[in-house]
Amino acid sequence: MARIPNKIPMGFVCVFLSFFFIAGLPGNFPFPAGSAVAAEKGTGLPLPRFVSLRSGEVNLRAGPGVQYPVDWVFTRQNLPVEIIAEYDTWRKVRDWQGTDGWVHQSMLGSRRTVIITNKTRTLRKSPNPDAPPIAHLEENVIGLLLKCPDGIAWCQVEVDGYKGWMKRIEFWGIHRNEAIE
Repeated sequence: MARIPNKIPMGFVCVFLSFFFIAGLPGNFPFPAGSAVAAEKGTGLPLPRFVSLRSGEVNLRAGPGVQYPVDWVFTRQNLPVEIIAEYDTWRKVRDWQGTDGWVHQSMLGSRRTVIITNKTRTLRKSPNPDAPPIAHLEENVIGLLLKCPDGIAWCQVEVDGYKGWMKRIEFWGIHRNEAIE
């Protein structure tokens, strides 16, 4: 689906700015002082952070509200996404391919998942490249992130009942130095 950038015609911007100059100095503005900061309230949780999609069909919108057009539809439940911004009950998310847009918070869950990237990867019995393989995971397979101990390059994941270890660089869904216990 093609993505069309939202642009505001320059004439509109000039008319909009003229309104403020005609209205007078800051005391006469139609918005209360500090309203721009209050309008961007969110959860207060750190950004960026990873979550997953709750539903098998999630609309990705051009802006934070139902009045904005749907740019894309995610069709995979539990897909990991990264929240990169918040506006009221809306979250701007990005997927592993760099596609971003706004979704309602009700479509997101705190369950941590990962997606296998680039090629088939090996799930191992322990966090060691010489450990016996448990399973081979194809590209784009989604799994549950169980733990990523601090200071090591491995994370424990579960895919279809198989629990094992993978290097952090073999999947998407965790920040480089993030620890999950």
